[in-house]
Amino acid sequence: MKIFDAKATNTGGRNGQVTSEDGTLDFKIEMPSSSGKSNTDTTNPEELFAAAYATCFAGAIQHVAKEKGIDDLGDFNVSATISFNKDEDGFFLEAILDSYLPTVSKKEGEALINDAHEICPYSNATRDNITVHLNLLLD
Repeated sequence: MKIFDAKATNTGGRNGQVTSEDGTLDFKIEMPSSSGKSNTDTTNPEELFAAAYATCFAGAIQHVAKEKGIDDLGDFNVSATISFNKDEDGFFLEAILDSYLPTVSKKEGEALINDAHEICPYSNATRDNITVHLNLLLD
């Protein structure tokens, strides 16, 4: 059962423009150098992927916590770092998910992020395709 569709269009590739069908997203795209972006008014696919993965993974944590009866995650957050890499076989991505869960124990937090990784649609889409590192951050 489909829940919803989201559509975005890129024009011009890595030095172009991306817009969502509803107009909410409208970004200039620029390929950053190894030292970062030269223009702070632009984004890139990896930055957009990081934002989407962090948001999706945070939602998966909330879902798993609710199923486990954990009502208070406090001021939790998830940061995703997406690395754009190249080796002799070509280009590839790598992800780091840092989950800050201040109201749970280490054991509960590890269970939450591992279970979230099993149900998160982005984790499922990337499973066995890119390396994803899961990090639990506690107070």
